[in-house]
Amino acid sequence: MKKRWIYGIIIFLGITSIGLAIDWWSALPEGEQATYVGRQTCFECHQKEAALWKGSDHDLAMNLATPEFVLGDFNNTELEHFGITSLMTHVGDKYYVTTQGPDGKRSRFEVKYVIGVRPLQQYLAELKRGKIQVLPVTWDTEQKRWYYANPDEPFGPDDPLHWTGFAQNWNHMCAECHTTNWSKNYDIASDTHHFSFSEMRVSCEACHGPGSIHVQLAKSNSIFWDRRYGYGLAKLKGKDPTAQLESCAPCHSRRRHVAPGHTPLDRFHDHYALSLLEENLYHPDGQINDEVYVFGSFTQSKMYRKGVRCTDCHDPHSTRLKFQGNKLCTQCHLDAKYDVPGHHHHKVGSTGASCVECHMPSKNYMVVDPRRDHSLRIPRPDLTVKLGTPNACNQCHTKPGESPEWAAKSIDKWYGTKRRNDPHYGEILAAGRSGNPEAERALIKLTRDKEVGPIVRATAVSLLATRYHTPESRALIEKALKSKEEIVRLAALRGFEGWTPATQNEADKIGKLLAKGLTDSSRGIRTEVARILSSLPILPDTQKNRDAMKHALNEYKAGLLADGDQTGSHMSLGILSTSQGDLKQAEQSFRTAIKLSPAVAGPRSNLAQLLEQQGRKDEAKQLRTEEAKLLARDVKLLPENGMLRYRLGLLYYLLGREDEAVIALNKACELEPLSPDFRMMLTLLYEKQQKWEQALDSANTLLRLQPENPTFRQILLNLQQKANPKNN
Repeated sequence: MKKRWIYGIIIFLGITSIGLAIDWWSALPEGEQATYVGRQTCFECHQKEAALWKGSDHDLAMNLATPEFVLGDFNNTELEHFGITSLMTHVGDKYYVTTQGPDGKRSRFEVKYVIGVRPLQQYLAELKRGKIQVLPVTWDTEQKRWYYANPDEPFGPDDPLHWTGFAQNWNHMCAECHTTNWSKNYDIASDTHHFSFSEMRVSCEACHGPGSIHVQLAKSNSIFWDRRYGYGLAKLKGKDPTAQLESCAPCHSRRRHVAPGHTPLDRFHDHYALSLLEENLYHPDGQINDEVYVFGSFTQSKMYRKGVRCTDCHDPHSTRLKFQGNKLCTQCHLDAKYDVPGHHHHKVGSTGASCVECHMPSKNYMVVDPRRDHSLRIPRPDLTVKLGTPNACNQCHTKPGESPEWAAKSIDKWYGTKRRNDPHYGEILAAGRSGNPEAERALIKLTRDKEVGPIVRATAVSLLATRYHTPESRALIEKALKSKEEIVRLAALRGFEGWTPATQNEADKIGKLLAKGLTDSSRGIRTEVARILSSLPILPDTQKNRDAMKHALNEYKAGLLADGDQTGSHMSLGILSTSQGDLKQAEQSFRTAIKLSPAVAGPRSNLAQLLEQQGRKDEAKQLRTEEAKLLARDVKLLPENGMLRYRLGLLYYLLGREDEAVIALNKACELEPLSPDFRMMLTLLYEKQQKWEQALDSANTLLRLQPENPTFRQILLNLQQKANPKNN
């Protein structure tokens, strides 16, 4: 009897084990594509999370303009802005804004949708052909008032910043991050948006991915999740924080599109290219300047390098902070060490004793929306003295005598003058931005520094690639192409923009190196390599390379066409067609770019160059004349922008207006004295005008910028021979 009992157990366990093994081995077919099921399906099982999400910023990211969601005062209220009066009214449950329209005339526009809830709410109107625009008036939900989120003086309906312009177009600028499962579906031929989304708002599947596989598995009789698909959603809670960060990053970063269709199951760099610490976006030390959102800042931080993720501080469903006050930080940092006057040197409970006020200072965007810098940095008023960057101390200390120098001395008194990370990378990047030759060694060292974030190393690589042309920098750029970090590899590719090999051996070597990028694991790298190689004939001619190039170029074009409503996409398509010898298609692309944004400078110059090559000189001259007016307008708006002056100078030269070209190029060199490109163009123009004294002086300045540059040496030698022919 006892043996039978034991045999029974063994048989039972055996059958159970076999059953479990079969259950585990059974899986959904390979290649199963998840689809969107909607939040109500998710709510059936996840009621706690649903309760937290309701009323959150994600829930209220976008809604229909109904009395439930409209917060602004539409009771015949007016707002005047630089002579333009907007009237906000409603008829029953419909809301209207009467203001200047795309034709310059005052018209009434129905509010179709609302965006946001705190501290401001914006309103959307639908124009022709599915084009949805952000109306100019914004409701301050804290102060209960109307205001203009763009406070600058408008320049009429032709201005891209006018509410009917592309800069305020919801389809391109807002929709992807205020809806779930967004698809632009723009038709170029009819200039019509056929957009779609599965849900307004940032719903469950915007963060977790399409849920059909998860629902199917959850409703199955299996006791296991699927061995191929796991639980069918993005793994946001795994040990590696990458999946969660890259789920949030698409909407919480400054980036450009690489390819459409991103879901949280995908890698960030397959669909987006993160902006580096560019001069117009970040201060030299990496603090936020323009509206860059969060991810780029956070990747600078030690927290990022240590594996901290968004949900360590933010509840993922309510989007609220997990703790109030310093407890948010002391959940990890010992309060007895850091939340005491001995550390912060301020009165307990004061603003100066707040962790985030010192380490995450805020800046207002859209006038009333304070956003914190997520680089989590140590206050450095000494960098304010050196570089003119902001600092947390002087956000509060603004009385006479409380200068950055005063704050820096206080910091030195409290913590000492020595800092282990000096020179701060901000000092190095600032010198690199100006092209200072002495910064090259420090930049090279910075690219290898593991104590800074990858975005900092990538920015250093980018500066070396675009501003330094020494053998040491070139060697570093080539090495960076093999980096394990996508953002660094992408930055290194900037070194081959407009690059010309000096020898056939160099062309062969770089051709082989770039060819490897065509099969990179990151779509962002593949498409950028393909773009560069399309106008740089150095790719080794093998079947493998031809196939890889074709595939990567198709990916590149698909990404551009997905943003077919953007002038920049058609500019890029035109440049690609030109490189491939398809001049008819190139002309069509450039003309489409002009049609989409008639008031934007850029496409006319490319089209003019193309037409001139075909002998159509009168058309080219007309286009350049129109372009010169647009660039002159832009220079007036941005008088300190050296690149605009440079472009205007080139255009004046091509139009035969040489004296005006000299003035523009001189100003460009004055604004950016360390730019070799600006200085070389001015030098060559002086040479053409036979102004030998000015040309020689400019050439000597050029050579001082890059003493080892053989081209610059030859320019100086040629000028010396032409200026003093009797001495030859």
